[in-house]
Amino acid sequence: MSKIQVNDKTFEIFLPKEKLNQRISELGKEITQDFEGEELILLGILNGSFIVMADLARSIELPVSCEFLRISSYSGIESTGEVKSVLGLSVSITGKNVVVVEDIVDTGISMNYLISHLSGLGPKKLSIATLLFKREAFRFNYPLHYVGFEIPNKFVVGFGLDYDGLGRNLPDIYQLSTT
Repeated sequence: MSKIQVNDKTFEIFLPKEKLNQRISELGKEITQDFEGEELILLGILNGSFIVMADLARSIELPVSCEFLRISSYSGIESTGEVKSVLGLSVSITGKNVVVVEDIVDTGISMNYLISHLSGLGPKKLSIATLLFKREAFRFNYPLHYVGFEIPNKFVVGFGLDYDGLGRNLPDIYQLSTT
């Protein structure tokens, strides 16, 4: 399927599942090396990170626990610029290695909010892993430690990313079609 319809928008293939799976495996190896001999908490940001996080967790060869936090700053295909914390953290991260797992970092507003909030909880080390990064849209200067793909500032769906709740289940990533 080179083009698909999600709601009222047409999308075309951008990153096939084979490339996604290969890159996530590479990120898992990097994380394994960086935290050798340590335990990790993977903190997935719902809803979009659940597919990336599952694949990443299976690629890390360390003791890993998985937790989730839910925030939102999107409405349709536009960022609202406002973070709404919906579901909080259920475990202590004090003195623990935490890798925040995100499907995409674009403006960076949500991640900036999270870094500020999570840093105050006293983790031993706080790192960020994102499958996709839109440098053109990024408004901050904090580091992203593990980046799958740097992509142009186009709206994408699939592999956990959605358009008004639909498209998360697509095995590939699609970008908004220009034709």
